[in-house]
Amino acid sequence: MRLIYEDDWLIVVDKPSGLLSMSTGRQGEVTAYSMLRGYVKGDRIFIVHRLDRDTSGVLVYAKDEETKLALQENWNEAVVERKYVAVLEGDIADEEGWIESWLYESPKSMKVHSFGLRQGDKPERPPRDGWQFAATHCRTIRRMNIEGQTYTNVEFELETGRKNQIRAHAEWIGHPIAGDRKYGARTNPFGRLALHAHTLSFIHPWTGKVMKFTSPLPKALRLKD
Repeated sequence: MRLIYEDDWLIVVDKPSGLLSMSTGRQGEVTAYSMLRGYVKGDRIFIVHRLDRDTSGVLVYAKDEETKLALQENWNEAVVERKYVAVLEGDIADEEGWIESWLYESPKSMKVHSFGLRQGDKPERPPRDGWQFAATHCRTIRRMNIEGQTYTNVEFELETGRKNQIRAHAEWIGHPIAGDRKYGARTNPFGRLALHAHTLSFIHPWTGKVMKFTSPLPKALRLKD
């Protein structure tokens, strides 16, 4: 795990795929959190947001609870930019557009489901209580053919930050993320979930400065021409 930035209040890291952001409670489990606890040598560390185990990229932790709460309680207002890069199965017809729907996590399957219009305005109301509106902007970077299968390299920018939002939206439009069996993928050409948290920009809670952090695409996800 690579350290991207550190000051008196924050630690920003580049989390690799396969590493949990925080422990599930299993004894001796190695996580990004436990690694940072070792780095700060006993001082406390607080998670600000999470990335799925198999998602790589920019991840932010706080050095004190006050900083954590200052960011979490104003996260949507503090965040200026959130961009992800993914490789989707199939050939996406549109070069650029919005995906808008209502999302709901099933307590039985622990999977996020999507409901609503695939294009245009959001539905006026969710199908039932507990559904949350989610909006994702997507832009096609390029299309590739790997072993006879077509893939589309896409940049996603989050307007909202729901759990598994990109994964659920990708499945919903019929182009799941490569390697994401839970959300409908049939192929795994990279041996991992092809989703990377590329850019995160937010307003520092104490200095007021806009902080922008980027993580280069891992070698495992770099498509060759």
